[in-house]
Formats: sequence, structure tokens, C-alpha cells
Amino acid sequence: MTKILIAGGGIGGLVAAGCLLLDGHDVDIYEQAPELGEIGAGIQQSANATHVMRHLGVLDALKEVAFVPPVTEFRLFDTGEVLQSLELAATHEERHKAPYLQLHRADYHAILSARIHDLKPDCIRLNAPAAGFRETTDGVILLLADGSEVFGNLLIGADGIKSVIRRQLVGKYRPKYTGDSCWRLMVPVDHLPSNFLQGKSTVWVGPARHAVVYFLRGGSLLNFVGVVELDEWIQESWTQKRPWDELWDDYQGWNQNILTIIQKGDRDACYRWSLNVHPHLDSWASGRVALLGDAAHPTLPYLAQGAAMAVEDGAVLARAIARAGSIPDALRLYETHRIPRTRKIVDGSFANRNLFHLPDETSLRREFAKRNIDKERADWLYSYNPLTADIEADAFAS
Repeated sequence: MTKILIAGGGIGGLVAAGCLLLDGHDVDIYEQAPELGEIGAGIQQSANATHVMRHLGVLDALKEVAFVPPVTEFRLFDTGEVLQSLELAATHEERHKAPYLQLHRADYHAILSARIHDLKPDCIRLNAPAAGFRETTDGVILLLADGSEVFGNLLIGADGIKSVIRRQLVGKYRPKYTGDSCWRLMVPVDHLPSNFLQGKSTVWVGPARHAVVYFLRGGSLLNFVGVVELDEWIQESWTQKRPWDELWDDYQGWNQNILTIIQKGDRDACYRWSLNVHPHLDSWASGRVALLGDAAHPTLPYLAQGAAMAVEDGAVLARAIARAGSIPDALRLYETHRIPRTRKIVDGSFANRNLFHLPDETSLRREFAKRNIDKERADWLYSYNPLTADIEADAFAS
């Protein structure tokens, strides 16, 4: 049995822990927060992630609290003209053998946490921020902020975008502000007109900004994400509140559906934060330490794949450990397989920023007409299954 330490109890850390516990390893999670929980935001999980939820035994529970959208439509910002659509719901599951779910992050995190508790009741240690690590000849020591030390055979840095483990592993770097800031807002559906947007997930595109709208919790809650180009840099934090008037001003001239959402939202719960670009890492691992999720590959939200990549990482890392002859060999197998895919997703997300923010309707119609986004994503993004992908083939190809 391998003793595995995980720094970070977010979605990626929980998924990695679940996959590893199911494989018979002894796993402990060290989470800096004093209690488990997630912020009030939405999250989209496509088949490449929900395959793993089935493996962990939580898919049915997630379906009970999720919303399955009939379709995702890309619409012009003012008229609402549909430029393209993605067939989801039954079509997504029929194609990829797992569903597309829209979830509240808090629900997702709670269900995963409960599953980890079922597998190992004392797995998660709270109020235990990581301060660094020290490798030894036969393992790795996780250093905690309170001065205590924990020994394991492997340390997984799943401690997010401001990862302490990454900083020690690869050094400090300065992220670059994209020029985009991101709003988030939740609206109870009973505050909106009847049959609002027919339950469709919609991406509204326009000059220098866009908006993403989708439903959660069985269609009872609407999640709004608005991205605007701003010269002003704001803290990279999902909990930074801003005045409602700023959000309202940012979307003047937009479709009445967008304005209705903003009007009906809680004016004391408007959040905005900066979106930064982080450099690609050439390596995520060294000896007995590996990175996972945002610690390894922070991304922009324009493909809705940040959490899905972390889920994929956890599943593939568990498989690499099961197949390799040693921890260092497993980590080489893991990063060799994962780096090319996550880099493609990160780059594709950044490219969507340019597509969504074209300067006029003529340009938007022209560029969307050149694309078949449904086929593009089906062919390589959603069709990937981290439980069955050939990880050895990638290693041998390198």
C-alpha cells in the first residue's frame, strides 16, 4: 500500500483521493480551509469528467442536483440571433456514454466530500495549509504551516492557482493579466419570467465582452458569468464584490434577456475578478511530487473545462501509479500523457476569447460561420475518457 499525501481539498484533490482510495492506497488530504465547502458558483461537467464520477460511484447523486441543458446556443449580444448550437442532453450521453451536467459547485464538492468520507472517514484534515515539502531517499515530507511534518511515498499538489507546492517545484512566476475581468451572479428562476430561455444554456458574444448563462439545481437557479475587457486589474479572487451599477453599465445595449438577469439578481452579491494567463509548465513532477488541476495548468473559463481537466488528472494519475513500476516512473507517465492534452485545452480556451469578443456583428457572423463547434468539441474534447485513454502510447511516442 502506498501512502499518498494531497495538498488541497478542492474538486481535483477529492477526485484524485477517491480514485486512489478505490485502488487500495492510503490517502490523506490536507486542506487549508477551516471547513469544507465551495463558493456559490456554477460548474459544467462534460462526459470526459462524468465518466470518472460514475467510476467514483457519485454520478447518480450528482444527477439529482444537476440540470441537463437541452442545448447550448451561441447568440449575438443584442438581437439574440443564434450563430451556432451544441446538442447536449440525451445527444451528449448517446455520443460519449456519459452525461453533460450543470452543477452548483457547493453541491458537487459536498457529494465528492461525502464519498471520500465513506471510503476513509478520517481522510481529510482541515485547517492544515501546506507550507512546502522536503524529499527524502524513500519518500517525501509535507511541511505544514503550523510547523508539523507528514511523511508519505507521494505528494500531490492540488492546492490551486496560488499553489505553494508549484512554487517550490518550478519556481515563482508572474501571471499576465488578459485584459478581461469576470462577473458572476446567481438568480433564482422564480424571480425571472416564466420559461425563461427555455432552460437553454446560452453564450452571448459581442464586442469586447461576452456572457454565459446556464441553469443549476434542476433548473431552479440561473448562473450568470459575464466577461468584460477592462484596463483596470482587480484581485484574482472569486470572492471580490463589486457594485451592481458597474455590472449594469457593462451590459447596456445588450439583449433584454441579459438585462433582465442583471435586474433580477441580488445587488449585494455581484462578484468580479481578473482573468490572468499563466505560462505553460514543461514539467509537473519531480521525484515524488506532482501537480494536479489549477496548480499544474490554470486556464481561462472560455471552454468550461477547468474542473474537468482536474478530474481527468486525478483519474489518469491513479492509473499511472497502478501501471508503473515506481512512483517516479508513474509521474513521468502521468505528465507525458496529460501535458499535451491540457495545453491544447488551455490554448483553445484562450483562442475562444478572441472569437467571442470580435468587434462587430459582421465579424462575429463570418467567423462563427467558418466553424462547426459542435463537431470540434465532440471529436477530441468530450470524446476523451481518462479511464480508458491509452496512456502508455503517449509515453512511448515521447
